Amino acid sequence: MAEFLQALRQKVKVGVVGGSDFEKIQEQLGADVVGKYDYVFPENGLVSYKDGKLLSKQSIQDHLGEEVLQDLINYCLSYIAKIKLPRKRGTFIEFRNGMLNVSPVGRSCSQEERMEFFELDKREHIRERFVADLRRDFAGKGLTFSIGGQISFDVFPNGWDKRYCLGIVSQDNFEKIYFFGDKTMPGGNDYEIYTDPRTLGHSVSSPEQTREICEALFLK
Repeated sequence: MAEFLQALRQKVKVGVVGGSDFEKIQEQLGADVVGKYDYVFPENGLVSYKDGKLLSKQSIQDHLGEEVLQDLINYCLSYIAKIKLPRKRGTFIEFRNGMLNVSPVGRSCSQEERMEFFELDKREHIRERFVADLRRDFAGKGLTFSIGGQISFDVFPNGWDKRYCLGIVSQDNFEKIYFFGDKTMPGGNDYEIYTDPRTLGHSVSSPEQTREICEALFLK
């Protein structure tokens, strides 16, 4: 897939957007990720790179203020303390530039523990219920709660979802912007950018499907 995306770059500009921080994106796509893609958008684009250079960085604490931020952190820690799971590990809240990432099982879980929680969550909707309670108790605070990946969900100011990167990309006046993502259902962390009128959204379930569609669109 990495080789294919480099071949694709010969035809179109290629960008990567994810909710994870820059270190996690490096772990997933390689230490030299900013040199491999035309755009790299960790944290939904709140941190942005173009042509290998840092463009900009936003700050959630400056935007929300310490009081709301601390209320949110205290609420999540208290809530997690009451959830009984087969296993719990460390790093339940990860503080990023543009969001909080909240994980009931803890981000330091192993791959096996990650899959165990993911399967349990599919049956018992742990994250879904957690997010529903947050939406109720923090209504009117200007926050969005978005479930993505396998073990966590993101909390960020309204408008700071993956659409944020479109404001940066659109400055370069592309005729079309294509988006490929798997969490495209309402509440998923690809939903907003997938349905945004500025993108041609494609809902995919695997790298192979993404490649197949890209080949048909750009390489035929």
